[in-house]
Order: sequence, then structure tokens, then C-alpha cells
Amino acid sequence: MPARLVATVLGTPDPPALAAFYRDLLGWKITESDPTWARLRHPDDDRPSLSFQLETDHERPVWPQRPGSQQMQAHLDVQVDDLEADTARAVGLGATVEEHQPQPDGVRVIRDPHGHVICLFLPGF
Repeated sequence: MPARLVATVLGTPDPPALAAFYRDLLGWKITESDPTWARLRHPDDDRPSLSFQLETDHERPVWPQRPGSQQMQAHLDVQVDDLEADTARAVGLGATVEEHQPQPDGVRVIRDPHGHVICLFLPGF
């Protein structure tokens, strides 16, 4: 049987709070939550899931990357139907929009409330 990716895990100083942000952004369900761990899943499918683990020394990555700074290890790509409306909705939930936008026409780089980079993008990008 081939390997199967079942989850992405993000480090954060507050797993329940970050899980609530992604619940509201994605419309997924929180299936586990305590001060050290939280897990989300799509309402219709158990895998893959998105989880959050406590990292008390979490440092926000620098974007765009620079030598000698905290490097981004991964980012999430989230497809949306309306880039402006969904960016505004994410900001209303606590996200911030990055100044550096390498693809300004169909992709918006934002950060979740704990600094993880997310690329909202339109179909076709």
C-alpha cells in the first residue's frame, strides 16, 4: 500500500485559538481540543486533517524569507471563489495581509493570527 498523507500539523502558542480561526475560515469541524493539541477535519471526510500542537517558543516566520531569519517551513494553499471578499473575511477572523504579494492578480498572501503563511488563490492559479 502506498503512503498516505493524513494530516498537516502547525505549531502554535495557543492550539484551541488557532483551531477556531481555521474552523471559521474553512468551515471544518473541531474534533479534538485541549491546551496542547487541537484537530480539525472537513465535515464530510476524516482525512486529511489539520492539527495544531503547542509550541511555547513559536516564532513567526519571516516573509519574504531572508537569510539569518526564522524561515517558513511550509504554507497552506486555500482556494477561494472571490479573492477580495474571502481576504476580507479572513482579515475579519484575525488574519493579516502581507505587504509582499508576488502574484497580485490571483493570489493573496495572508497570515493566520499566529503568523503562519496562507496563500488564498482563485481557481486556475
